[in-house]
Amino acid sequence: MPASSTKISTIVRNYLILATLRTSFRLQGWFMPSTAVQRAGRLFTLPHPSARRRAMTAPTYDAQETDLLIDGLSIHVYRWGDPLHQPYVLFAHGWSSHGTRVANWIAPLRAAGYAVVTFDQAAHGRSDGTQTNLPEFACHLLAVGRRYGPAAAVIGHSLGGAAAAVALAHGLQARRAVLIAPPADPLVMAEQFARMVGLARHLSRRMFAMFERSMRFSVEELQAQNLAPRIAQPALIVHDLEDREVPWSEGERYARYWADSWLVSTRGLGHHRIADDQSVIAASLRFLRGETVGQRVVSSPNLPYGFA
Repeated sequence: MPASSTKISTIVRNYLILATLRTSFRLQGWFMPSTAVQRAGRLFTLPHPSARRRAMTAPTYDAQETDLLIDGLSIHVYRWGDPLHQPYVLFAHGWSSHGTRVANWIAPLRAAGYAVVTFDQAAHGRSDGTQTNLPEFACHLLAVGRRYGPAAAVIGHSLGGAAAAVALAHGLQARRAVLIAPPADPLVMAEQFARMVGLARHLSRRMFAMFERSMRFSVEELQAQNLAPRIAQPALIVHDLEDREVPWSEGERYARYWADSWLVSTRGLGHHRIADDQSVIAASLRFLRGETVGQRVVSSPNLPYGFA
């Protein structure tokens, strides 16, 4: 079958699956709302099934590999260099991704004298688990950071960027931070998910309330405007103006409330390619060297935001 026909077939199949899912949630929301909330909650914390398969077949680039026991789960760690004797960068991947997503960063970071540590989050890649969430992302990042000691920097993409902010606010030791396309508010994420699957708005709030009762942090502790002012480390926020998954305004929110931060806005890289872009990697390395990169974001009651 030609590649174009295969692509069209995949798009049609995915559309039909999503349409069926939406219909079932609408019907279940009317007749069995509590069941719909429970079902949506499970689905919201379940990484895409194909993500683990991709991770298991992805190359590991001659990494030193080990497993750490965290919260009763075996968490798979990848290392390049010696983080116990070299300055190291701790990398946090995003949702439905995996640790070796850091591939394009390894050579530039190693050439700059850094060791690199990354890992598969629970329910991702070679790590244990079937479900996870932002608080667990942050707690596992904290645990890996404690294992290897203070980092020269933490770099997080997408949900890994949000987890890095949460971890820094709760004691992660890293001299600098680079957040790439970070979501700013888990409530927004829940509402986006609810719209996608056809769950009614009032039921999506019940779903999130269910999460709050079981989470290690309150929702307020996970929102950028409350997290960022608590973090003293310098940060570089990188976000694409055309990001369709996590809008640029969410990265800007981190930069606006993070006292010692700088914002780099790209165009045309979207949500995923931005994490592999050579210009983004180069800008991040300059930032790690202490150079001024990007723009300062300022705000006041009369000026929602602006650049200094």
